[in-house]
Amino acid sequence: MRRERGNPLKSLILSGGMGTRLRPLPHAMPKQLIPLANKPVLFHGLEALREAGITETGIVVGGWHKEIRAAVGDGSRFGVRVTWIHQEAPFGLAHCVLIARDFLGDDDFALYLGDNLFGDGVAEAADRFRRTRPAAQVSVTPVDNPQEYGIVETGQDDRIRALHEKPSHACGHLAITGAYFFTPLVHEAVRAVEPSARGEHEITDALQWLVDQGHDIRAAHVGGWWKDTGRVDDLLDGNRLLLDAVETSVRGTIDTASTVMGPVVVAPGARVVRSHLRGPLVLGEGCLIEDSYVGPHTSVGAHCVVSDAGISGSILLEAATIRDVNGIHGSVIGRAARVGGVPAGTERHRIVVGDDTELGVVA
Repeated sequence: MRRERGNPLKSLILSGGMGTRLRPLPHAMPKQLIPLANKPVLFHGLEALREAGITETGIVVGGWHKEIRAAVGDGSRFGVRVTWIHQEAPFGLAHCVLIARDFLGDDDFALYLGDNLFGDGVAEAADRFRRTRPAAQVSVTPVDNPQEYGIVETGQDDRIRALHEKPSHACGHLAITGAYFFTPLVHEAVRAVEPSARGEHEITDALQWLVDQGHDIRAAHVGGWWKDTGRVDDLLDGNRLLLDAVETSVRGTIDTASTVMGPVVVAPGARVVRSHLRGPLVLGEGCLIEDSYVGPHTSVGAHCVVSDAGISGSILLEAATIRDVNGIHGSVIGRAARVGGVPAGTERHRIVVGDDTELGVVA
């Protein structure tokens, strides 16, 4: 249900990245549409913003603009209104703010990275920003490997004193996540900063400019878990965390020769025949599971087939097929891909297979 709040915000969702760390998957589809718990990553973000009372959103898209626009439509299915903004090339997060100036106008807004997931959403952070209204607010979370993230240094009342991009020296452990909140002051900041050494307009540079100008920039601590789904392991972790929250819902059919343990979601038209399901897991519409084992933290997309096989902790995209292979774990199987081979006993296989691929696995 949408939450109604005062001081309305707009949102700007960035969905133009190419996902090079997820290859081969992004060769065939945008990373923002890879489904986790059988729902595209971007859809989770749209729903999180709607739950925060943000219903007017601009979506920045790049090379995959046709596919993303077709999937999202006008936004009405998510309870939001969408304006599309095209970025010719990935010139950085601050560049996205620059090209969205007409859409944003002089309104406060949330900047949300379209491949990020927040277990508790962003409603609490949005409410905090509405109440306190600093010049900017950055959602942060502690990490063990700060050299891989943008890091903030904070002082009293979580006021940010400095920002560092992937620091090589110890300067804190609070990492910048994919949810920011801005007043119109940010437009002056993004115009003022020059491209970085990698040729991008960095949002961290714009934030540092605001700090240097004496403006109030605050850190807001993420309450639950957070995932940047830019790598395969992160996709699988995000899928696992989302599945941990599912509750049993069986609208397809499970025959009497099958067994079920734990929470499972079986969509309409899905059939489970002589198989064992151990949740949490989700089975998409029209899929067939026969003479197989589907283990915890697995999402099986619509119209998939799993036959005489065993799989756990994995993601199967729409219309994928697995036959005669046991022990598949921690894998991502692309749309309409086919994996088959000789049963492999108790051994386990890790596979990342792109769309329309055929792979044979021999024990």
